[in-house]
Amino acid sequence: MNSRRVVLVTGAAKRIGRGIAMRLAADGYRVAIHYHGSEREARETAEACGGAELFRANLESVAEIQAMFAEVEERLGGLYGLVNNAARFTRFDPLEVTEADWDFIHSVNLKATFFCCQAGARLMLKSGEGRIVNVSSLGGIRPWAEHAHYCASKAGVIMLTRALAKAWGPAIAVNSVAPGVIGVGELDERAQAMVRATPALRAGTAEEVAGAVAYFLGAGEFVTGQVLAVDGGLSQR
Repeated sequence: MNSRRVVLVTGAAKRIGRGIAMRLAADGYRVAIHYHGSEREARETAEACGGAELFRANLESVAEIQAMFAEVEERLGGLYGLVNNAARFTRFDPLEVTEADWDFIHSVNLKATFFCCQAGARLMLKSGEGRIVNVSSLGGIRPWAEHAHYCASKAGVIMLTRALAKAWGPAIAVNSVAPGVIGVGELDERAQAMVRATPALRAGTAEEVAGAVAYFLGAGEFVTGQVLAVDGGLSQR
């Protein structure tokens, strides 16, 4: 049944997005891979997913977001699932954050997530059902002193998830996965300290985040407006 269900994953070229795309392809979904600058990695991920369709868009532009979803409908015939994974991450003393720093984070992490949800929901409502999974962060649940602008964006994603679950139920279930420290690259000293504080005593994997995403995509409409922390228990500390 999943083979007839189209799922678009934003920022799917590498890291956690790649892991999500590969898991969903293995589960039988027809995966659509969004990328912006990482074309080589996106093509490699598409090949690893069995020849997934590629869609390029600059998510800072609402016009490009809308054009991408129109292209998804034209090429794939509709949309069942949307995974808003694309995000940016920077670290600054809050006293040093500029307007450009703020906009760099929020234009993708929060603004683009909303407009992707909106465009995706319009397609889903044509078929009468859909699933949206927004990838937030432990930083949207717990405060990080040098990431105030980032934490604000991800807390916004969590509240957006809850509000859209109320707005679009029962046809569309909207949920969020909040990763903790995920070991998809070299961990800096701060991340290593977070791992030491994690009850699981290790970093998570992209595959573990992907498993949570797959759960929400496969769950019924009675599971909506929820936030699942994939963080080894760090949010409980």
